[in-house]
Amino acid sequence: MNSIGIGPGKEFSLRISVAAIVAVKFTDPENNKTLLALERAATVHTKNEKPEVTVKAKPFGGGARLLDPERLSKLIGGFNFDSERSLKEEDFRILTNPVSWEKIKKICIAHLEETDNGILDTGPERELEEEFEDCLSIKIRPEDYSLKDKGMVIEDSPVNTKNINAPGSPTVRVYYLYEALIKNRQIIDLAMNNSKRYSDDDLAGMAHQDLKKGGKGRANAVLVVDPDKLRRFYHSVPTGKQGELIKFEEHLLDGNVPALFEDISSHKYQRILT
Repeated sequence: MNSIGIGPGKEFSLRISVAAIVAVKFTDPENNKTLLALERAATVHTKNEKPEVTVKAKPFGGGARLLDPERLSKLIGGFNFDSERSLKEEDFRILTNPVSWEKIKKICIAHLEETDNGILDTGPERELEEEFEDCLSIKIRPEDYSLKDKGMVIEDSPVNTKNINAPGSPTVRVYYLYEALIKNRQIIDLAMNNSKRYSDDDLAGMAHQDLKKGGKGRANAVLVVDPDKLRRFYHSVPTGKQGELIKFEEHLLDGNVPALFEDISSHKYQRILT
């Protein structure tokens, strides 16, 4: 990948993030109601030379992997990875010429339709394993859940990212959507107990402690919510506000949470369902 650099360049002004997000669901053993699990993440960052912490809930999942970066570079006319981390992990988080966006959308849609050959891996299994380890200190295995492909969402309008690896870069996004139904009762019990046990304030304190101990200033937990109640909440929010950071039951939700719901037609989403 000698021809692929890092960071913005003269022509590479648009950041493109391609990721897989997962609606993690399970049945409440007490009443057979379907519940939705989100990942809660507390992160310490510096503002005005003072450490502050943000706690927000988001879907499980993470960046798609670029299996053949050189081939993608040739197809779209060149790109840089947005950070050293993306280069190391071969995450599809890149900076490229804005005119390449239409080509990338076509490549992503072709992958969804299984006509693409070997450029990217959108499977969420790796991210699910890592994030359940972070949240619950447990290894989740493929036999613990069933996985369904639910299509994709494209966000066409660039928004300045708050990602710490590329702060402020105008970013467009592609989300591959999945639904994971947890079947392992032990994991279900752990998720429900974890959600009840830790408040957002608890997580903030844990992130500060992690930083003091030499860590990255992070802490993770699960947030279990009623998906029907969350859907009704988003339907009550003006369309233009649905994709913003927003509070639900005293928890801050990331802007991509409504992408999990097929019937929420935020103005910034182009949905392609399977």
